[in-house]
Amino acid sequence: MVLPEGAAQARKPDNTLVKALARAFRWKRMLESGEFASISELAEREGIAFTYMARLMRLSLLSPELVDAIMEGRQPANVTLANLKDPFPADWTEQHALWSLGCIEG
Repeated sequence: MVLPEGAAQARKPDNTLVKALARAFRWKRMLESGEFASISELAEREGIAFTYMARLMRLSLLSPELVDAIMEGRQPANVTLANLKDPFPADWTEQHALWSLGCIEG
């Protein structure tokens, strides 16, 4: 298929990344509600490794703009689940600079 000149191809959200975000925010809510006292307890109940859960839960620290971009498939190409498992700054301004979020506007 050839798109008309100037037409942008619609991007699809990265389902793996969207699912990881959903899990991170779900686990955060479960901890904040007091349903579980610790990440260790929650990880045991979910049947997954504490270290895996802790790395995924960091996704709940992403800026709202980046979360929106991921949900809509507009995130920069270097924003992948593999890259997000590495340490990243909690400060949203630093996240935007790190991932050049100016390119996701609109």
